[in-house]
Amino acid sequence: QVQVEESGGGLVQAGESLRLSCTGSGQTLETYAMGWFRQAPGKQREGVSCIDRSGDKTYYRDSVKGRFTISRDSAKNTVYLQMDSLKPEDTAVYYCAPVQSTDHCSAAWVLYWGQGTQVTVSS
Repeated sequence: QVQVEESGGGLVQAGESLRLSCTGSGQTLETYAMGWFRQAPGKQREGVSCIDRSGDKTYYRDSVKGRFTISRDSAKNTVYLQMDSLKPEDTAVYYCAPVQSTDHCSAAWVLYWGQGTQVTVSS
């Protein structure tokens, strides 16, 4: 079981940016492919972006391509999600978790979830 702590969420206006952080608690994340997921009110939890163990391969869902960037810093045991040009439809609770690979960037594969961090984008 991998414990993580998400942070960096907040309230911003459309067009602004946020940077989310996912830090491992008591366990290194470098041996895992990692993913960011989100859940908006009334919707299913969905995969947003995933990154492989080395940081060389990434995945983005179509709706965030060109706006979001996933990265990782092994020295800080942290995975980041840089979110630019935010839209109201990005409003959701964002979670991070280990994934099988970037080819399986799906919430269905995740067994354990943290508390997440709220992102709210106003128009």
